[in-house]
Amino acid sequence: MKRCVFSCCAILGVIGGLFFNEIRTLSSKPTKTTVTELAPGVFFRKTQTEPDFIGCNQGWVVFEEFVLVIDANFPNQADEVIGIIRKHTDKPIRYVFDTHYHGDHADGNGKYTAIGGIAIASERSKVLFETKGIEGFEKSQAEKPDEYGTLKYEQPSLYFPKTMVIDDGVQRVELIHFGHAHTLGDAVAWLPKQGILFTGDACVDGPFNYMGDSNTESWITVLNAMEELPIKTIAPGHGELSDKSLIAKQRRYFVELRKAIQGYIDEGLALEEIKETISLPFYKKWVGVDVKTRVENIEHVFKELGGK
Repeated sequence: MKRCVFSCCAILGVIGGLFFNEIRTLSSKPTKTTVTELAPGVFFRKTQTEPDFIGCNQGWVVFEEFVLVIDANFPNQADEVIGIIRKHTDKPIRYVFDTHYHGDHADGNGKYTAIGGIAIASERSKVLFETKGIEGFEKSQAEKPDEYGTLKYEQPSLYFPKTMVIDDGVQRVELIHFGHAHTLGDAVAWLPKQGILFTGDACVDGPFNYMGDSNTESWITVLNAMEELPIKTIAPGHGELSDKSLIAKQRRYFVELRKAIQGYIDEGLALEEIKETISLPFYKKWVGVDVKTRVENIEHVFKELGGK
């Protein structure tokens, strides 16, 4: 057996490295949920967004003695992923990494802890799990009793400061917190050997750029830092698989939105006038949705820039 070394700040050595023999890749249409093997033992599950939004994208990495899941999703989607993994390996799902606290990424934690898993997240997200996270969970529990039932809200029990690495010499996963982006505690999963980055909602491919917990100025800086990685494949928190160019698209949206709204503020336009006037042709071409429909984002940036 290979030697294990544990360190949250530097290296968490683990046993690893076995891939599933085969897994089905479905249509890439948004009406379909697909599973793709990106590299030996590294999987990406793109979750359906139309006609119903059912949760976030997920990933998992198969090590020699266990599995690491990236994002717990909603409880029912956690059940789905556990079922898929169980069809191909009996290795225990030992860790589930929450890229951030939002329910579509973390409410399924209890499904994993119930089978012996440990939920992991960035230290900066702890306060959000303890406040907004539990509030959102309880609201969903009341609204979706068939799915949530008596499931207990499980916050991560293992937090890391800036970096946590899982490495056995075959598989290596680096969990990294670059800064305040989509939320205060966003973190990503970087696989340097394969050049694969699981971004959570720090970078998405589609009109899912919810800014309610964000700092868009800092988010741009986070994207700049992510872009320095030698990325070959981006597995976003929502939307289709992409390459490194997705970071530039995500950043461009924030840069252009901030620039446009700042210009309107300088001209003396009120928020309601900005909502009616603003136009970002690039954004509509990219995601297929008019920027005017992202009302909460316009309001958020308006406030960030000191609009009154």
